[in-house]
Amino acid sequence: MTELAKTFDPATIEPRWYAHWEEKGLFRPDRPTAEPWTLVNPPPNVTGSLHIGHALDNTLQDVMTRYERLRGKDARWVVGTDHAGIATQMVVERNLASQGIDRREMGREAFLDHVWEWKAQSGGQITRQLRRLGCSMDWSDERFTMDEGFSAAVLKVFAQLHREGLLYRDKRLVNWDPKLGTAISDLEVETREVQGKFWHLTYPLADGSGSVSVATTRPETMLADIAVAVHPDDPRYTALIGKEVRLPITGRLVPIVADAHADPELGSGAVKITPGHDFNDFEVARRAGVQAGQMLNMLGPTARVCQTADGLIPEELLGLDRFEARTKVVEMLDASGHLERVEDRVIQTPFGDRSGVVIEPWLTDQWYVDAATLAQPAIEAVRSGAIEIVPKTWEKTFFNWMENIQPWCVSRQLWWGHRIPAWYGPVLEGDTLKIAPGDRNAQRLFVAESEEAALAEMCAYYGEGRHVVIVEDDEEAVRRILADAGGERVEVYVTRDSDVLDTWFSSALWPFATIGWPEKEPSPLQGRGLGEGDFSPSLSSADRPLSPEGARETLSGRYPNDLLISGFDILFFWDARMMMQGMHFLGDVPFKRLYLHGLVRAADGQKMSKSKGNTVDPLGLIDRYGADALRFFMAAMESQGRDIKMDERRVEGYRNFATKLWNAARFCQSNGIGASTSLEPPAAAQAVNKWIIGETVKTVQAVDLALADLRFDAAANAIYQFVWSRFCDWYLELIKGAIDEETKTVAGWVIDQILVMLHPFMPFITEELWHAMGERPYDLIVAKWPMADARAIDPVAAREVDWLMSLVSEIRTARTELNIPPSARTDLWVDSKFSIEGMWGKEVPAEPIMALFSRHRSAFAKVARLKRLDILSSNLALDLETGEEISRKDAPVDARSVIQIVSNGVVYMIPLEGVIDLDAERTRLEKGIAAAAKERDALAGRLNNPSFVERAKPEAVEKARADHADKAAEAERLTAALERLG
Repeated sequence: MTELAKTFDPATIEPRWYAHWEEKGLFRPDRPTAEPWTLVNPPPNVTGSLHIGHALDNTLQDVMTRYERLRGKDARWVVGTDHAGIATQMVVERNLASQGIDRREMGREAFLDHVWEWKAQSGGQITRQLRRLGCSMDWSDERFTMDEGFSAAVLKVFAQLHREGLLYRDKRLVNWDPKLGTAISDLEVETREVQGKFWHLTYPLADGSGSVSVATTRPETMLADIAVAVHPDDPRYTALIGKEVRLPITGRLVPIVADAHADPELGSGAVKITPGHDFNDFEVARRAGVQAGQMLNMLGPTARVCQTADGLIPEELLGLDRFEARTKVVEMLDASGHLERVEDRVIQTPFGDRSGVVIEPWLTDQWYVDAATLAQPAIEAVRSGAIEIVPKTWEKTFFNWMENIQPWCVSRQLWWGHRIPAWYGPVLEGDTLKIAPGDRNAQRLFVAESEEAALAEMCAYYGEGRHVVIVEDDEEAVRRILADAGGERVEVYVTRDSDVLDTWFSSALWPFATIGWPEKEPSPLQGRGLGEGDFSPSLSSADRPLSPEGARETLSGRYPNDLLISGFDILFFWDARMMMQGMHFLGDVPFKRLYLHGLVRAADGQKMSKSKGNTVDPLGLIDRYGADALRFFMAAMESQGRDIKMDERRVEGYRNFATKLWNAARFCQSNGIGASTSLEPPAAAQAVNKWIIGETVKTVQAVDLALADLRFDAAANAIYQFVWSRFCDWYLELIKGAIDEETKTVAGWVIDQILVMLHPFMPFITEELWHAMGERPYDLIVAKWPMADARAIDPVAAREVDWLMSLVSEIRTARTELNIPPSARTDLWVDSKFSIEGMWGKEVPAEPIMALFSRHRSAFAKVARLKRLDILSSNLALDLETGEEISRKDAPVDARSVIQIVSNGVVYMIPLEGVIDLDAERTRLEKGIAAAAKERDALAGRLNNPSFVERAKPEAVEKARADHADKAAEAERLTAALERLG
């Protein structure tokens, strides 16, 4: 046994134990015959740092991993980071810019070398921070979405999907970031309210018979309009459907088409259609039979005006930034009389979350995955229960999105990332090479898992007489073709696609690419099985063999993963895509259960953001209160389907909880209570010991049930209530002064069970106490989870101790209410008409009552501060301090000098003569009641005033309600105390 310090200091404990676990390899115990259990972490960006959402997500994952490890499973938590294409490229470019270096001047290869150097030096910040949180991840096999093995999986998936026709190039609208020069996903777009304008324009009919009014928030896009849409049932426009309007400025003739997108109730009921720059308009045009190649694009990659395919944009507008063009277009429309009016309006505007610029819907060629086809097996898996979504309420959202899923754009115009394994070359027509530089759609496409495989395909296609040369881009290919004209050797110049894959494409392979696919062949898990007999108490769970019955055969039993925990906000961007890819390539679900947690919000319920200044640094909380306190807060607050409101006071409260446990361990040490030598509950004869054993088993049962249902809050609160209330506040108090060998054995066993149960939530303090309480053959992290054996619950002992606690509580409450000094010891009178449900009836002889109080006299003497028990209508009394029975004489009971206490239907009395001044106490209580009632009624009047409730700040109203409840409760409490005095 190692003597504990007087003060609990998490800062000295946490780093020491984490280093110990990692050095000994305890995050991946070698359990080849145990049942495999696998969880993968949502890979954080390699550029990232720990934020409060990470703290929640990883705490929940670690709770489950440590829990399953303690249950004897071969628990592996797969860890890694995402290469984070856009974020990483931005960081590195910013660093280079500070040195006056432009990546374009460096060239692609040199830039990528620099990124890898940056990653080696600065890319591990978040993994170090995850260690501070206590995450028991398998660092021995840390993965990165661009490491060699993972990249092989990405390229294989791309090539196979392309061969199957499920991945293709197409011209569609994307979210285009003009600053970054790339397409981005919906997840990387944030919508903000911006004060803007609504311009109403006049489009004259081509035949001169009238005009149509349209309105837009982006008047510059009229340069690429190809139609005007009206609702097919709008009687105002029925006769105009099929006619044409002549656009101002460009003079382009465009048709009036019928489409339900036009809402007759909004504006004029007619809307301009610009499919090259608006997602809704794109769909309208497609329904009208317009192919993407026929749609007009009026902006270049930097959002400057470029010429449309029909060449109708005036030269004076070309090259203008989109917002400069807006001003100029409005001036031209006003000058020509086609601007009707302008309204001020708040506009929902998309911004790039990293670049901070307005996102432009842009028509461009990109690579797409046929998500609708891949989604069908995933939908069926959730419907059939092969994948369980928790909470179930998210299923409706899942089905709605998956059943209406759009093609998935997977290409990005970046340098950092998995480069798309596609090459373009001349089309072979007979013996002639048809060269179309710059037009990918007119070139011969080769897709393969590697450059070597692609070259083999190219050589086979172009024939042995030609030598294939891969060059960087089309311009270089043209230069070489011209330079080699007339040469004797025939060379074919091909270029590789310059785009990279969306990071979500690679992270969708995380459940299986991290555990060896495609190199690792599936291999059945071989195990020894179990013989007869029970586990040895001397074995840690790491040493205990478990039956391999039912072990999964795919990837050594690691696929499907058992559980995935993620925020609901990435359900579609990551979780659903893992379902699609996993089921397509491995023929099985990627995980059996999906737990979706909420967001951590500010204390007032608002979403946290840097712009609002309401973010919380989890590392700062760890510095102040320790990782254990933050982890317990996260788990205790995580209620299925609800967001968490950040409350630093609660974190501090859980640090106090850890301190209480620490002090309880110190009390045990000072009384000779140490580590248990048994996994089984020890034998006990005393009711209080039987009771605490039963309460321990009930807590194990509650935690097991809660974690089986992924009710983290219920599990954490079950442990909290048991440790704080049952063990510390009651059991340790009840055994003070009566700690014999039986009690030492029981108390040591109980504190061991507490440490094991609490370990998944508070790993650091529990490991420290585990070793401090005595010599151990193994670390707590690989101990055995307690057995929830209901046979250890003694209902008779439970009723007896419940009676004891109820009576002591009533006595202590009465003493507090009546200002009885803590040092004052009082008598207790009880009638022989006494009962404990299930033990005795209504009429009980005095002797059993004496025996009952005698068994617990130490608790009554020390906790309830009683000195003597008198049984009325008998000649028996008990000295509670010595345990000696004494005789008593009947004496009249003066009701004015006693208080009555009712517990479990039995009336007890405490004589107060000589203990307190009864008249002064009555006066104090009456004044207190009057003051509390006055404040209560004043607050009630304010709350009943509609003017106050409607006009006051919400927090002021909430405070008034809380104060009213407090004063009402105080008045009731003091009234009850006065009634006790009669």
